[in-house]
Amino acid sequence: MSQVDFRSFAKASVASLAAMLLLTTTACTKSMTSGGLGGSTVTRVDASELPGPEGQVGDAQHYSYRIGPYDKLIVDVLNIEQLSDRRVTADGDGAISLPVAGVVNLNNLSIAEANARLAQQLRAGHMRNPRVAVNLEESVSRFVTIDGEVEQPGNYPIVGGMTLMRGVAAAKGATDFAKLREVVIHRNVKGSQMIALYDLAAIRRGAYTDPILYPNDIIVVGDSPSRRLLQQFVSIAPLFVSPLIAVLDNR
Repeated sequence: MSQVDFRSFAKASVASLAAMLLLTTTACTKSMTSGGLGGSTVTRVDASELPGPEGQVGDAQHYSYRIGPYDKLIVDVLNIEQLSDRRVTADGDGAISLPVAGVVNLNNLSIAEANARLAQQLRAGHMRNPRVAVNLEESVSRFVTIDGEVEQPGNYPIVGGMTLMRGVAAAKGATDFAKLREVVIHRNVKGSQMIALYDLAAIRRGAYTDPILYPNDIIVVGDSPSRRLLQQFVSIAPLFVSPLIAVLDNR
């Protein structure tokens, strides 16, 4: 997708989100109903953070890289020339093929688990006490989408410790037209589509925590048209102390 297409998608996405969030302002004094606050399409959540994909919050929020299909790895077995600094690419099932070890399925394993499994198969191939190091060269299977008013919208590989600020930096930073008060994260949380509206400028000042990113997150950095749509809502619920969390109901 071209940069122009990405930005067109971003504007439509943020504008749509803004319209839904504005619905909450007209019902902020009403109790929750079965349809959710603001109607059946969006439910505001009384939370200070966007949960992880499995619902984890607080100190439980973290992402550790796991090997997936087509990821590029570097395998090094100490003192074994044919397995020294060997570059391999996982197949569609997340498996690699190596001398002595044969086919080794590493799909969804952490780096530490991959080291242990590869060492186990080398021992099964009659190699005594193999000292194995598996390292990531490039992740293809795990990525986030950075869209909207950033210099280089697109999909970016994700590794452990990637946060919202680091994700925007990976996309070469926000453009001159970006409105940092309107940064949205879309995430699937335990089967539900959730969104969070962040003030990136406030995060940069340390006002609240820089959120952790997970594979398949979509980040949209807003622009001035969305600022006009969100002005009423932001004035009622400013984002400089915490993000706005909501659940989408697309049924």
